[in-house]
Amino acid sequence: MSTWAEWFAEQRAGREDAGLQRALRPRAADEDVIDLANNDYLGLSCHPEVRRAAADAALRWGAGAGASRLVTGTTTLHAELERELAEFTDHEAALVFSTGYHANLSAVTALADKHSLIVSDAHVHASLIDAARLSRAAIEVVPHNDVAAVRAALAGAGGRRALVLTESVFSVLGDAAPLPDLAEVCADHDALLVVDEAHGLGVLGEGGRGSVHANGMAGDPHVVMTATLSKSLGAMGGAVLGSAALVDHLVNRARPFIFDTGLAPAPTAAALTALSCLRRQPARPSQIHQRGGELADRLGVPRSAGAVLSVPMPSPQVAIAAQAAALAEGVRVGCFRPPSVPDGISRLRITTHVGLDEDRWEHAVDVLTHVVKDHRRSP
Repeated sequence: MSTWAEWFAEQRAGREDAGLQRALRPRAADEDVIDLANNDYLGLSCHPEVRRAAADAALRWGAGAGASRLVTGTTTLHAELERELAEFTDHEAALVFSTGYHANLSAVTALADKHSLIVSDAHVHASLIDAARLSRAAIEVVPHNDVAAVRAALAGAGGRRALVLTESVFSVLGDAAPLPDLAEVCADHDALLVVDEAHGLGVLGEGGRGSVHANGMAGDPHVVMTATLSKSLGAMGGAVLGSAALVDHLVNRARPFIFDTGLAPAPTAAALTALSCLRRQPARPSQIHQRGGELADRLGVPRSAGAVLSVPMPSPQVAIAAQAAALAEGVRVGCFRPPSVPDGISRLRITTHVGLDEDRWEHAVDVLTHVVKDHRRSP
């Protein structure tokens, strides 16, 4: 074998020994599985109006945006979506990206540089971690949801421009950030609080407007909101929301925005229509909390602030076995293992969905109840 072939083989063997080897598993469009691993919390991805809007946009505009947003990749669909997102969340302006990952990369790398300080919660998403690294700023990682640690880090900024990174609802544990306290600390130190609402938009606050809006922080000059369009809105893409000055800065300085092809017309139209559906059915988010609370109680785990339930497992191998056992009974759940989990504990990750009818939801709850009970007893 060549040196590279040997290295690849050694790397795979190490992952397999640790129970951390992963593989792609294509799914069919017509499979009869209750999918509680995806993030389509509100069931809007397959909503007839959303699918029709995506199809019509592809027929009218073509399959892709054709260029970066600053060349010819911005359509009237993008402009309309940005206006609607800003209005819905009560922000002055919004900027749409091809993914939520790009939104986080853009916000952080355009606002911080080697002369800045980034204070990052230990549990933030990988996109924020990567963004902080790419920014070349000094990085201080603080314990999860520790406001005092954030205050101490900002006190030591020494005049540097500072950003604090957090999520409204954390993607693995499903717990909420103390946003009002963090915003107060940031205002005291003239720092920016970057809040990733990937799991908050469409789930938290009045009609799903998110935690930033619910806490009266929309429009706060010390708060920047990022979001994805691929979870509650069931489409694809991401957004940064804040002041018009912020958006102008990102358009001119955010490399992941400037050099990336614009979001395709189909998901742009889909997200816009999903947002319209959410406006007309503001009770959908409350159904997430009702079902999520019921499932958490049955599984004996803490209730989630959002739509994500986290079920600790004894080991990566047990987590994989539990996932397989649930799938054998027609229920798909996520399986998070290192390095995807910030505390190193392997988990089943279960997402609450309101797009399922009551019978299928009850079946999923029954299956997961006995699967989790059986496997958590495993050595």
